[in-house]
Amino acid sequence: MRERQFVSDMVKETYVPKMFRVKQIFPRPKIETEAIPEIIRNLLSDEKFASRVKPGMRIAITAGSRGIANVALTTKCIADFVKSQGAYPFVVPAMGSHGGATAEGQKEILAGYGITEEYMKCPIISSMEVKKIGVNEEGRDVFIDKNAAEADGIILGCRIKPHTAFRGPYESGMMKMMAIGLGKQYGAEMCHEQGFKNMAKNVPMFGKCIIKNAPILFAVPTIENAFDETCKITAVAAEDIETLEPGLLKEAFSYMPRILVDSCDVLIVDQIGKNFSGDGMDPNITGTFCTPYASGGIQSQRVVVLDLSPETHGNGIGLGYSSATTKRVFDQLDLASMYPNAITCTVLGGVRIPIVMESDKEAIQVCIKSCNEIDKTNPRVVRIPNSLHLEHIMLSESYYEEAKKNPNLIIESEPEYLPFNEDGNLW
Repeated sequence: MRERQFVSDMVKETYVPKMFRVKQIFPRPKIETEAIPEIIRNLLSDEKFASRVKPGMRIAITAGSRGIANVALTTKCIADFVKSQGAYPFVVPAMGSHGGATAEGQKEILAGYGITEEYMKCPIISSMEVKKIGVNEEGRDVFIDKNAAEADGIILGCRIKPHTAFRGPYESGMMKMMAIGLGKQYGAEMCHEQGFKNMAKNVPMFGKCIIKNAPILFAVPTIENAFDETCKITAVAAEDIETLEPGLLKEAFSYMPRILVDSCDVLIVDQIGKNFSGDGMDPNITGTFCTPYASGGIQSQRVVVLDLSPETHGNGIGLGYSSATTKRVFDQLDLASMYPNAITCTVLGGVRIPIVMESDKEAIQVCIKSCNEIDKTNPRVVRIPNSLHLEHIMLSESYYEEAKKNPNLIIESEPEYLPFNEDGNLW
């Protein structure tokens, strides 16, 4: 206890600056939720897709672990179309090693997004059992979910967006959903074993083998705008995935939100979680990349994480790329949920534990105090709610004049001290 008090005393005089709220302006093309069923029905009614779903077929529909906008609805619309063709759909969790690499854990993740048998009106078949379906061009075995492999057809439900650890023409999207999502823990490990340095090569290489050797019919990918809203839905035949996905990825890049200041001394992230990013906090926003094979986001000396989202169920992956956190976060960590994902992808940094402080205020103070070559009487601090919702953020008063000149920033409040309670927390 005395040691803990000594640590608190070391930072208690560190100045935490006044902060003001700003609204960030981004383009906002959007598909209204009520329009989604008709859009998917019209897309799939095209003969190119409808002719592939025949009466009596058992069709696997993939659903991943990400917090995708409208994911339960889009998955249900695909299932409804399959049923309208006289076929029998079932949902397969396609999320590699997520959910603690257990069938129950993966089904629970889907339930958290509203993908349940009651809502879908079709079975959800969750298993970690895989089946070898072929050999890729380098002679390596390729595995996918056994239930999907033995179905009469597979429809890929997924989102296309930039990856958090590598760059290439195929990042997070259709190819990755096949290579890693459908691969379950075993297949994901096979794809990851050469590291992220080779991921831009491995994802399409494994994906093309799956297209060739598994009953992939087509994909129904979505793209989201800067506000985590569906802005595009399309359908892509299996034989067109290799050609069309790179263009869809470029489109997804164009809609990515960002923090509209380039650098800061300390970045405060209120919450991290798997529902915001596979890395807990999207490094395309926060700059906290786990590998040298991708770059971007805000530049900061220190990053502080204040809490985990309820939806992440204790999976604090990504915490290791912060500089400090709170005891509240530490007490919530479910290491059994965190470690399988890190071990499978061969990148362990995200599950390390940073310096742990008693309160939000102390965690922020230790980051400010430990920065080098900054003005500690007027530090440059940025606060975001998470890496997904960036319309409203907070900036320290050192940015005030800069913000007034930026046409994409609307100042919503005057600088005020953060409202810490008697325990030093913001909640």
